Amino acid sequence: MKFALCQELFESMPWEEQCRIMADAGYTGVEMAPFSISTDLASVPEAELKTIRGVAEEHGLEIIGLHWLLAKTTGLHLTSPDPQVRRRTARYLELLARTCRALGGRILVFGSPQQRSCLPDVSPEQATEYAVDVFQQAADAFAEFQVVLCLEPLTEQETDFINTCAQAVDLIERIDRPGFALHQDVKAMLGAERDPVPELIRRYADVCGHFHVNDTNLLGPGMGETDFRPILSALQETGYDGWVSVEVFDYAPGAEKIARDSLDYMRKVIGSL
Repeated sequence: MKFALCQELFESMPWEEQCRIMADAGYTGVEMAPFSISTDLASVPEAELKTIRGVAEEHGLEIIGLHWLLAKTTGLHLTSPDPQVRRRTARYLELLARTCRALGGRILVFGSPQQRSCLPDVSPEQATEYAVDVFQQAADAFAEFQVVLCLEPLTEQETDFINTCAQAVDLIERIDRPGFALHQDVKAMLGAERDPVPELIRRYADVCGHFHVNDTNLLGPGMGETDFRPILSALQETGYDGWVSVEVFDYAPGAEKIARDSLDYMRKVIGSL
């Protein structure tokens, strides 16, 4: 099992310092938010992306991909009834695919709840059609740059579009193109699904391309009430060999403490299995 950290919790800390802390904590992977690079990603030279990648590699870190794909953008929406908006959104996903590969990554995690929720007078069925259109437009770029878009179910408190693993898999089947997989997030599954997380891991093992670990209190594994022993056990049992990324939303304990405590806890759990 390979462990990565979603690095936006470091906020404005210099990139080299971020990499040092992540490497010292024991991570070997980094998952980046595009807005942490630039809010105008199209203007970032490829040479700058290669420099970012190089600094990570100097610290023994692999940039595994991007998440929060549409966060802090304007004029983009996955389920818009406007074909021009969908076209712009697809073109931006293509840019993200190219950026991801320049950084050395292969994973795009599509969460972005605000930019995917159903707009007024758009039914869930129509929203699905519009999402399929966007993803199919971008699919050739995913293939060209050899990245996989992992669709992330989120809770109803965050979005009204794609709340369960079953709904995400249905959308992937409707897209019917290579380069798409399910993303599973512990906090989201605990908040949206009726079935236990380990059961969901086993059920969707053949389509899960990426995994986020976090607690319902918005902190990392071991920092809340969630018992990760059955969760990590299920990942081992199913032979999951992808990345497990720590993603938190409450930064109050401090980035370095969150990074260290989360990974130390998971290693302790795995060692006891």
